[in-house]
Amino acid sequence: MEQRVVQLNRDKVSCSICLDLLKDPVTIPCGHSYCMNCIKDHWDGEDERRIHSCPQCRKEFIPKPVLGKNIILASLVEDLEKTGLQAAPADHCYAGPEDVVCDVCTGRKMKAVKSCLVCLISYCENHLQPHYESPAFKKHKLVNPSKNLHQNICFHHDEVMKIFCRTDQQCICYLCLMDGHKDHETVPAAAERAEKQKKLQESRQQIHQRIQDQEKDVKLLQQEVEAINVSADEAVEDSEKIFTELIHLLQERSSDVKQQIRSQQETEVSRVKDVQEKLEQEITELKRKDAELEQLSHTEDHNQFLLNYPSLPALSESTHSSSINIRPLRHFEDVTAAVSELREKLQDVLKETWRNIELAISEVDVLLSEPKSTAEHFLPPIARKSGYTLGMPFFLNLHLTNEPKTRAEFLKYFQKITLDSNTAHKKLLLSEGNRKATLQNQQQSYPDHPDRFTNRFQVLSRESLTERCYWEVEWRGGGVVVAVSYKDISRAEAFGSNDKSWSLYCTTEKKRNQLYHNKVQTPVSGPVSSRIGVYLDHRAGILCFYSVCETMTLLHRVQTRFTQPLHAGVEPYSHGDTTEFIDLK
Repeated sequence: MEQRVVQLNRDKVSCSICLDLLKDPVTIPCGHSYCMNCIKDHWDGEDERRIHSCPQCRKEFIPKPVLGKNIILASLVEDLEKTGLQAAPADHCYAGPEDVVCDVCTGRKMKAVKSCLVCLISYCENHLQPHYESPAFKKHKLVNPSKNLHQNICFHHDEVMKIFCRTDQQCICYLCLMDGHKDHETVPAAAERAEKQKKLQESRQQIHQRIQDQEKDVKLLQQEVEAINVSADEAVEDSEKIFTELIHLLQERSSDVKQQIRSQQETEVSRVKDVQEKLEQEITELKRKDAELEQLSHTEDHNQFLLNYPSLPALSESTHSSSINIRPLRHFEDVTAAVSELREKLQDVLKETWRNIELAISEVDVLLSEPKSTAEHFLPPIARKSGYTLGMPFFLNLHLTNEPKTRAEFLKYFQKITLDSNTAHKKLLLSEGNRKATLQNQQQSYPDHPDRFTNRFQVLSRESLTERCYWEVEWRGGGVVVAVSYKDISRAEAFGSNDKSWSLYCTTEKKRNQLYHNKVQTPVSGPVSSRIGVYLDHRAGILCFYSVCETMTLLHRVQTRFTQPLHAGVEPYSHGDTTEFIDLK
């Protein structure tokens, strides 16, 4: 009762700003009291507004009140300190909703600082002292505060469980030894803990070793990234240099042709103009003679006419033919034809070699085998086929893209496909280890998921496809859609109705195959087979659909550039139809 009174008095003499005992207490005009420094600091922050208020009741004072020490409160604080106020616990020592409470405290519970595994009780600092001071508690085991001490009590016998049954792999009490665990292999819990602790340390050492190994792998990958970047930069620089040289070479040839044309033009024009000048001089002379003859022809005196006629010079022969025979030349048109022929030959060369350049670019494929983890399905197919084991280092290799020709070659790239139930339409029943999808009338009890298809009876694979891989789909019923798609395809759209997916539609009703991509429909020749093989080379941008029967028949080949990882997808045509990804291994 005395402590409760002291605590009540403490609340009355505490500052509501610092939440501690009042120091140099002052009382402002509204009646509330604060530490002098606390209220000064509070009002200093309000000086700009020139209005000062009480932190509790918000009453405002103009001007700022003069502060004076409250002698009565100061005396009360001093008296309470002398009567043991400081021994009273601070609020932060009391247990909150998330804290472990002291099981010994009565009234308001204190925070527990330790729990005893022998007493199965949690103690605050004060009630824990006997465990430190009394020899009777010397062998008690103290641990950090725990809310789960009740789990150490046998619910059959209400005794502390200090024994471990290896047969049933559970903790038991000593009474259980004479009950349900009579002939079982048992050891003290401490001994089992020591053995398990040893194995735990071994596991941690393995984890630490694996961390070190993978950190080395990360460094190798970083070095490979740098090497790829350096190689790409050098290739770009060298390519630009070579193309620049080619451009300069063409420009030089263009300049040479231009110079030769102009030179020949000047020569030929000079020749024509030289002949033209001589002809014009002869014309002038002929006109002069014609004028003299005309003048003589008009002489009326016969004697004068006959006297002057012999003095006229004889008409000399023309230095040029009477007519210029222009040969039907095409002038410089042949030059244009020759340059055009050169252009066509260059285009042919570019067509032949450009594909080689593109293939050389696409064949740069850094093949990474990733280490196994608890989620082994994240391994790329080639890593699983290579027998990669824990502790095996990463390896880097250049991989040439050559499309398989025979079924045996295709099977080298076999990829096991499992369907993701989070993407399946609710009318698709998944079975056979999520490799088979059946379209049914009733909805399945799938939970709501943002990845689930809503308008089409479609489903995507769990596997993300970024390497060369091959799989086969066997279907029964009226038809099927076999597809590959980016994961971010709209869940309301059909496969092939956008630029994020490619789909082959097979139907027995129309007995034909059709390819759909980005709303474009392409008829596909070839048999309608109940088994479809799909070959993907993500890096090279190659997607092939095959009819698989006694032989493999290529139905359609897509050459494009994939910008994201792909997922396999299927859509049964009508109710009762099934599609299954065949396990070829």
